[in-house]
Amino acid sequence: MNEHERLIEQQIPRLRRYARALTGERAAADDLVQDTLERAWSKLHLWRHGSDMRAWLFTIMHNVFINQVRGRTPEQAVSLEDGALDLPDRATQTDELEIRDLDAALRRLPDEQREVLLLVALEQSSYEETAKALGIPIGTVMSRLSRARARLHRIMTGSPGAATLKVIK
Repeated sequence: MNEHERLIEQQIPRLRRYARALTGERAAADDLVQDTLERAWSKLHLWRHGSDMRAWLFTIMHNVFINQVRGRTPEQAVSLEDGALDLPDRATQTDELEIRDLDAALRRLPDEQREVLLLVALEQSSYEETAKALGIPIGTVMSRLSRARARLHRIMTGSPGAATLKVIK
C-alpha cells in the first residue's frame, strides 16, 4: 500500500460518519462515500503532497453531495421518517427517541448550516478546515455555525422562532 492509499484509507471512517449525518440513511451515505472516493482517486494528481488529505476529501464530499442534492427531483427527496439511524444494541428506547429527534432536527436545518455544524461538532474540524472544505470564508463558517446552533436549540426545545424586534420611541 502506497502513502496515498494509506492516507485515504485513514479517512474512510470519518467520511462515512459525515456522509451518514448529511444524508440520514446508510445506503445514500455509502453511495456518497463511494462517489467521493472514486472522484478522489481519479483526481489524486491534483492533491498537493504535504497538504491536508482530510480537508481535501471533505471538500470533494461536499461538492459531490451538493451536486446530488441539486440533481434530485422532488419525488426523490427522502422523508424524515425514512432516515432513522441504526442504533447499537445497548441503546434504550429513550436513547433511540432522542437520536431520532436530533436527526429530524438536523434535517430541518438548511444544508449550508447543517454542513458546517456537522463538520465542526461531529468531525471536530477547525473553523479553518471547515472553511477550506466548504470553500467559504472563516467568518461565514462562524456565522452559519452560530445560526445552526441557535436554530437547532429552538427546534429541540420547541421554543418559538426568533424574537421580534420591539420599536422603541
